[in-house]
Amino acid sequence: MPTYALRPALFLLLAALFSPVPSRAQNQTPIPQSILTQIYSGDLTAAIDAAHRLQQDRPDHPIGYLLEDQALSWKIWCTSAEFKYNMSYTRRRAKLPADDHFLDLASKIIQLSEHHIAASGDTPATADMHFYAGMGDAFMARLYGLRSETKLAARYGVRARERLTRAEALNPSLADADFGLGLYNYYADALSSAVKMLRFFMGIPGGDKQEGIRQLNHAISDGKLTSVEARFYLALSLHNYDQKYAQALEVSAPLEDKYPTNPIFHLIRGDLYAKLGRKDQAVGEYRAAAAQHLTDPDSNSHVQALIHLSLQSLGAN
Repeated sequence: MPTYALRPALFLLLAALFSPVPSRAQNQTPIPQSILTQIYSGDLTAAIDAAHRLQQDRPDHPIGYLLEDQALSWKIWCTSAEFKYNMSYTRRRAKLPADDHFLDLASKIIQLSEHHIAASGDTPATADMHFYAGMGDAFMARLYGLRSETKLAARYGVRARERLTRAEALNPSLADADFGLGLYNYYADALSSAVKMLRFFMGIPGGDKQEGIRQLNHAISDGKLTSVEARFYLALSLHNYDQKYAQALEVSAPLEDKYPTNPIFHLIRGDLYAKLGRKDQAVGEYRAAAAQHLTDPDSNSHVQALIHLSLQSLGAN
């Protein structure tokens, strides 16, 4: 694996992350699908506003805070991604003032989830709360990993994996849990020998790439609430680590079909067409991305800059 791939690989390993919510378990509060649709359609501003209203309606439940952090995680992706090695990808991020709110929300998710577990016991009825707590940890790991704060990323990433595993143990029908576990297994096995040695000394559990791919495909096909992100990250992984560009195109196609207003999905497909030497189709995807706009101004300006660089790389500016 090229040296430049190590940092994002370790970050994704530590996070084992990003799933917004599990499939419905016993006593779980129904999740507003409209918020998820807003996130994936690129309407991050409306999604965050809706999450705030949910927090007001259910201040003692973690779901409103989790959905806000989920929307913010896409803002982080947009503002942190860089066009390098002919691919738009998140590799690093400086510490920014806005990060404090993201981390505070993650802490709130963990606190509320742990409170529900303590009140109701470690039973199948609290599988969703273990999942929410794990996602709070994963959000922490995600950001610390991007900021190269490796020890913190490791601490929260390993704890996220433990909580996610516990949630699945309590509710084996929790198909969405395979998204986070699949990502973990994939990246733990995809790392270079040097980073695997670091993982060993830090006490980070290993993985199995093929099992990870199986779990991700399971989340895509049977997950109630994580299939979109499972598709997105499986496509990125097949591109960046396995160089399986045609397969990544096939995996990502439903994202563009279902959410045509999200420029990110057009952008990643343009990168894949470019890697396959299909310039006209790559340019078409980049121009389709340029025609769409995210509602968050900062995110949109960064993504449009990525699109400009992508087109420029093909001499089609």
